[in-house]
Amino acid sequence: MRPLLLGLLLALTLPPFPFGPLAPLVLAFLLRGGFREGFLMGLGFFSLHLLWLPQSFAENFGPWGAVPFLPLVLVKALSFGLLFALTPTPLSRVGGWVLLEWLSEQGDLAFPWGLLGYALLEAPGRLLAAWGGVYLLSLLVLLFAWGFSAGRWSLLLPWALLWLLPLPEAQPEEMALLVQGNINPLRKFQGELDEAVYLRLTEEGLKAHSEAQLVVWPETAVWRIPEGVDGVLEGRPLLTGLNLFGPNRAVLYQEGRVLAHYDKTRLVPFGERFPFREALGGVYAFFFRAMGLGEVLDRTPGKDLRPLGPYGVMICYESVFPGVARGLARSGAEVLVLLTNDAWYGPSYGGRQHFALGRLRAVETGRWLLRAGNDGITASVDPYGRVVAAIPPHREGFLLAPYALLSGETPYVRLGDWAVGVALTLLLLGLILRVRLPGWRNR
Repeated sequence: MRPLLLGLLLALTLPPFPFGPLAPLVLAFLLRGGFREGFLMGLGFFSLHLLWLPQSFAENFGPWGAVPFLPLVLVKALSFGLLFALTPTPLSRVGGWVLLEWLSEQGDLAFPWGLLGYALLEAPGRLLAAWGGVYLLSLLVLLFAWGFSAGRWSLLLPWALLWLLPLPEAQPEEMALLVQGNINPLRKFQGELDEAVYLRLTEEGLKAHSEAQLVVWPETAVWRIPEGVDGVLEGRPLLTGLNLFGPNRAVLYQEGRVLAHYDKTRLVPFGERFPFREALGGVYAFFFRAMGLGEVLDRTPGKDLRPLGPYGVMICYESVFPGVARGLARSGAEVLVLLTNDAWYGPSYGGRQHFALGRLRAVETGRWLLRAGNDGITASVDPYGRVVAAIPPHREGFLLAPYALLSGETPYVRLGDWAVGVALTLLLLGLILRVRLPGWRNR
């Protein structure tokens, strides 16, 4: 049961838990072992890391809502069992682990949770994500673990420096009003959107903070741009999500006109899009009835990433995909804006975890991040990953959020996931050296 316990401990090193500094020390004990060790580690790790899933689904949909948690954790655990079985040396496992993380971001079933690089989220060393993204951070955590497993304790000093180095200052030049409506997610799902809440909060917020030059409402905030909004905005642009039947859409609106729109490209599997529907139609229908949802249709995905003027809009789930923020920055976005509806997470820590993952997109792209959530977390994050302004979740309110419009490209925006190529090289090198130099099997 030791691998199971180590998996639980490893989960405590990732957000929202505060034990990131211990990540390579835990991992040092996980660089050896076969299928059984990998499976048990994955079972413990994902059972705790994704515990918000059964908590939130049961809260919203009753006991049947927690059922999908079990197959998800088993599949994740199986993937790590296979990883451990196929990587017989610590070096090959370091590379294979990062490669497996990257694969979790690919395809129709993409679910990139549990990436080790997020252990560095509260460390100033997260700035290295501007060079190689979250996968570079994952690679660093694993390389430190490899060193500790070999008894190279002198590495404790550079590891500590990642947590102690000072961060540069960030200079905001603009102000936005972010509105948090706190609408019940089931009411939103059933179409009961209270646009009056957003009009009232926006009016109150702009009276209190007339210096705000931009207003942001969350994902699926309203069916359409409400009447009377022009009088409230007084010429300011509005970014908001629309709750349409097909696409999950964000629009940029100003003075009576929709200037541009963006449709969410990364849809939530089994939430906004239901894979293998032809084969699993009966299973889906059973769960929809059991959860009291009726017939649920697939959303229509957007075709491309494009900013809305200078605003690189991400919608909810998209914030956990480094490639989405990178694509927006490469397309000319000067600030990232995340519209989300984390009310689905209920009382669990899922909302805080989702917020933590999205913070790293600011560092990777060198952009400010404005985050407007239906029930939180509503916040402003600077290009170095610091939360500079936020309001408490689970209540209606508004936030005066500082930000700046920034151009230029970080090395990560220019070069992408090159760290995954390094990981693949380490995987192959570890396998080759084990075959050609038997003494490498424990290195």
